[in-house]
Amino acid sequence: MVVNHKENVVYKKIDSPKVKDAFMKAVISPNEGWEGYVMRILKLGKGGYSPKHTHDWPHINYIIKGEGKLHIDGEDHEIKEGSYAYVPGGACHQFINIGEEDLEFICIVPEEGHK
Repeated sequence: MVVNHKENVVYKKIDSPKVKDAFMKAVISPNEGWEGYVMRILKLGKGGYSPKHTHDWPHINYIIKGEGKLHIDGEDHEIKEGSYAYVPGGACHQFINIGEEDLEFICIVPEEGHK
């Protein structure tokens, strides 16, 4: 069993030329006993974005705070605190912070999708 708080886990900067001001922390994974899946929290600073990319696995997202756009297969969707999304495997997608504060969201992926 794991009971903790997101503030107790340190963000790691995502170091890639395809992202801007992006950070991630894994909060529950096989290390904590959840075999096959990883729940992580991502943060995009003001004007930040994730890479526009595609992969074989799906993921589930829940917006904790902030405002942004979620681009999925050529369509932009506005997202804000309380929004959620299922991004199927094979869909081209990208998160973009369009607000004045950090965009912070939960992302759950199969273990193979966590790098």
